[in-house]
Amino acid sequence: MADPKPAGPESDIMRWLEQVVIGLDLCPFAGRVVADGRLRLRISEAAGEEEALADLQEELTLLAASDPVETETTLLALPRLPGGFDAFNELLALVDLLLEEGGWQERFQIASFHPQYRFAGTGPEEPGNLTNRSPVPLLHILREASVAAAVDSLDDPASIPARNIRLMESFDAPRRRQLFPWLYRDD
Repeated sequence: MADPKPAGPESDIMRWLEQVVIGLDLCPFAGRVVADGRLRLRISEAAGEEEALADLQEELTLLAASDPVETETTLLALPRLPGGFDAFNELLALVDLLLEEGGWQERFQIASFHPQYRFAGTGPEEPGNLTNRSPVPLLHILREASVAAAVDSLDDPASIPARNIRLMESFDAPRRRQLFPWLYRDD
């Protein structure tokens, strides 16, 4: 019997969303958006910064023209983007510039996720980094108005990141392997 075909970016991302982001309640707003079919997932073929920024511009334009009842948010997956997390971090500076120059900063914000995500001042193996580790590099386009409404609906939204980090720190190695299999594929 042949080995099963490895999962592609789309199935890996959806598994991550369902089991980690929604399943662990890392983002208390994601479940409803996904369940209602209001998440757009685009798998980009971009193999460089310029292509990635062009795809982001397209997605911003598309999201700006769409009704949030139909499409609330977009995940732009960049599986072919070369380089590691440091290169991705450099791209984020260009993403901020694109938002500013395009006049998008009042309407949208971008959350970033990466398989090697590392918060400033942390080591690469610190469990808290897992809160932003995704199967492939991702740019999550969020509507500012939706973020503001979501934050206003919570008693203590500022506590979410610390709670998520504590949760990741509570998992033992087998549980981390189960939740983040893409981090261990080369073992």
